[in-house]
Amino acid sequence: MSNSKSTSYACIILAAALWGLIGFFVKNLSAQGFSPLQITCLRTIAASICITPLVAMQGMDKFKIAIKDTWMFIGTGIISLTFFNWCYFNCMQRASLAVAALLLYTAPAFVMIMSLFLFGEKFTKQKGIALVMTFIGCACVTGVLSGELNLSLAGLLFGLGSGIGYALYSVFGKYAIRKYEPITISAYTFYFSFVATLFLADINGEVLARINWLTIAYVLGLGIICCLAPYILYTKGLAQVEAGKASVLATVEPLVAALVGVIFFAEPLTMEKIIGMALIFGAIGVLELKK
Repeated sequence: MSNSKSTSYACIILAAALWGLIGFFVKNLSAQGFSPLQITCLRTIAASICITPLVAMQGMDKFKIAIKDTWMFIGTGIISLTFFNWCYFNCMQRASLAVAALLLYTAPAFVMIMSLFLFGEKFTKQKGIALVMTFIGCACVTGVLSGELNLSLAGLLFGLGSGIGYALYSVFGKYAIRKYEPITISAYTFYFSFVATLFLADINGEVLARINWLTIAYVLGLGIICCLAPYILYTKGLAQVEAGKASVLATVEPLVAALVGVIFFAEPLTMEKIIGMALIFGAIGVLELKK
């Protein structure tokens, strides 16, 4: 594997690992009384503010996009980032967090199906094996296999919707990376998502009154560590990696999320979770096996 491709793989895996830290910040912000959509809005505000000077430092031309390409950023920012969060949070209200997480990680399957038709990517035996390993691994990590599955039709549809929304970033991002640099794509993803969530999140005086220095610290962590950095890294990785493979590599996220739960919130590290982690890492290895 070439150095450039190895770097792209590393970027995607690191991005997924940073996304996996989101639970730490979300749990603490939720404890302060913020709703999921309000947390999403605060997250995109922080990411938008932080990325703007970074884009400016690389040159004002990085802010330039063609009007005809606006659909790409509506795709990454609203159809993907905002829609995925809305579906994900609705699924959480109708099902357990474990079930919601498992349905979210149907994303690789959707990416591979979409990539067959949109990018002409081949669905190989390796991808199929990796996909099955990933799905079972995610089921183990989230603990779904050890519990009873009680899920309404609405919960199922919202869960699958979150997986589709999550998958669509790889699709729209693949189109955008052909014309724009990762930092430009990430910036406009946050800008469009921020505008959308601002109308949906009901940010009023009561919400603003709850913001303190600790809240700001959590929001900056959520915005920089779990939004700004991983989106730049993931988009950069898409330049050299097929969208289908990228979506499988990104399933390192639930592995990291499980470790965050064990370390910070005293959640048990069961043998089932360890097997799940091994399967997810194994899936990444399968993708790199030579014929």
